[in-house]
Amino acid sequence: MSFSRREFLQVLAVASATGMALDHQDVLAAAPGASERLYDVPRFGNVSFLHFTDCHAQLQPIHFREPSVNIGVADALGRAPHLVGEKLLKHFNIRPGTAQAHAFSYLDFSQAARTYGKVGGFAHLASLIKQLKASRPHALLLDGGDTWQGSATSLWTNAQDMVDACKLLGVNMMTPHWEFTFGAKRVQEIVEKDFKGQIEFLAQNVKTTDFEDLVFKPYALREMNGVQVAVIGQAFPYTPIANPRYMVPDWTFGVQDEHMQKVVDEARAKGAQVVVVLSHNGMDVDIKMASRVRGIDAILGGHTHDGMPAPTVVKNGGGQTLVTNAGSNSKFLGVLDFDVRDGQVRDFRYKLLPVFANLLPADAQMQAFIDGVRAPYKDRLGEKLAVTEELLYRRGNFNGSWDQLICDALMERKGAEIAFSPGVRWGTSLLPGDTITYEAMMDQMAMTYPATTLNEFSGEQIKTILEDVADNLFNPDPYYQQGGDMVRVGGMQYTIAPTAAMGQRIQNMTLKGKPIEAGKTYKVAGWASVQEGVKGEPIWDLVSGYLRDRKVIKGVKINAPRLVGMQGNPGLAM
Repeated sequence: MSFSRREFLQVLAVASATGMALDHQDVLAAAPGASERLYDVPRFGNVSFLHFTDCHAQLQPIHFREPSVNIGVADALGRAPHLVGEKLLKHFNIRPGTAQAHAFSYLDFSQAARTYGKVGGFAHLASLIKQLKASRPHALLLDGGDTWQGSATSLWTNAQDMVDACKLLGVNMMTPHWEFTFGAKRVQEIVEKDFKGQIEFLAQNVKTTDFEDLVFKPYALREMNGVQVAVIGQAFPYTPIANPRYMVPDWTFGVQDEHMQKVVDEARAKGAQVVVVLSHNGMDVDIKMASRVRGIDAILGGHTHDGMPAPTVVKNGGGQTLVTNAGSNSKFLGVLDFDVRDGQVRDFRYKLLPVFANLLPADAQMQAFIDGVRAPYKDRLGEKLAVTEELLYRRGNFNGSWDQLICDALMERKGAEIAFSPGVRWGTSLLPGDTITYEAMMDQMAMTYPATTLNEFSGEQIKTILEDVADNLFNPDPYYQQGGDMVRVGGMQYTIAPTAAMGQRIQNMTLKGKPIEAGKTYKVAGWASVQEGVKGEPIWDLVSGYLRDRKVIKGVKINAPRLVGMQGNPGLAM
């Protein structure tokens, strides 16, 4: 039997997906049926949940590099999700050099991505869901939010492509975050019209500012195989801070774990034998909530984009709670099975399955929908802006190469000395040699408040901005964290001490080798201001012009800060 290079790489991917080492002879011998073994998850127990989160409107298969920097401080030091690379693989007993290692870590990313191909895509996700539901017809499909935002087509259709895709996918319940950036009116329109009778939109922690009435249904009850089950929604608690307040002016948010306890107790009183929270808190916040609220069997979490192969078990006054996080970009599907007997959870099984597009067939109905919704925009999406000689990625606590490209474009086009770009965790990856299409660029910046700005900030103001963001990221109390990453910085250098006290983390700010002076002003370019009424060229117009002019992207020098006090931190692989 002879193999072409493409066929061999596909066989290689299939064999490695089973966890086998990449030995040539073993690969060929192990290939038949390997994909079936990867996705063979025997039914267990009598209550089941399928969970995806933070897909960020990615309907097509993509590449997505996991972080090499995900620093944990205080109680989170050395604890999942703050493990990267080899430390993560060792913690979860994943063999290096396998498809699982590629899915869950950044290691050898470019080479492994070429070997295993793209991940995600709603057509491939749909096939996996149907396969799992064949043995679990009772399973609920839960969407953890950040679903409607993150792609050009979602932005251009006002989220309608994702709303329709989720209905076709068979989502039963969801909780929100970036959904709110389409505005309160649009969210309510979708909930009351598109979702009515099909998808429950749940949030126990969103209330009106005047009378503190619940805006959305806090939880839903369902019966599975004679077992009453409750799913409680937990929207992103810091929406009016991390995103524009003017988009949701009449609603309050917050963690609200006291109210969560009341909702759990109410659901139990109504007969719920299993209580699951569908959360968009972020994993550290979920772990703290699990330690404080009794009666939750599992928190299926999102927001921080952490692909965790196994749950964290948190002890509390009522027993224990499983805390999971299911990654991002339609890259993973979580499968949680409970064995419930005599009114209690007796045992569980959990798997987080990577969605390898090469190993799962595209569901014909979903693929037809995707093709149809993209058709009116095909030429615009496919416009070739440039070719990259660099690996372009975003995910990590500090600048990625995509972020650096955006900062470089801002400084050049705005005539700025310094650039700030938001530390969001969404944004797909491109391999060296890939074409930067208009669509790939939009994956980094498709939001509803895209205006670019040029301001004069004093050195003191610049330090204050960096200190505030650093505290959001590295505050030792998870309830004071907001889940994103450090603002991306171009032009200037600085030192950061994540474990230092608030206001003392940022030091040694310099520009072109000279100290930044507190009383001196500097030209700072940026985009995505959360202030109302900001005007400016949309970021996609600025960056697309920059790319068209260059045609080839090479020599991107990532502007990483110098880290202090991080020696031995397992969340750091720099």
